[in-house]
Amino acid sequence: MTAGLNTIIYPVKDLARAKALFSALLGVEPYADEPYYVGFKDSGQDVGLDPNGHAKGMTGPVPYWTVTDIRSTLDALLTAGAEPLQDVQDVGGGKLIAFVKDADGNLIGLTQDPTA
Repeated sequence: MTAGLNTIIYPVKDLARAKALFSALLGVEPYADEPYYVGFKDSGQDVGLDPNGHAKGMTGPVPYWTVTDIRSTLDALLTAGAEPLQDVQDVGGGKLIAFVKDADGNLIGLTQDPTA
């Protein structure tokens, strides 16, 4: 079961330029500003910039579905034929993420909040 798409992560090569561009687009400053990740919140949407995304297999923006049980959802996707690209990982504070590639090469991200 999902709670919808609330997060999208963009792989970027130049974090400073991407941060300036998204600050201008969204009209807000980042809530997270680290060398490994910059995150913005706007109208309930979480927009992230990942300077290591290309190395992880991200070929473009990855939409992340918010789920209540990331491990069982990931298992279901793998059983259905998805290719694993990133296993479940805690990215801080108990927030979990993972992502896969479907048969058409589309990337599907999963995220689970710490309270789930």
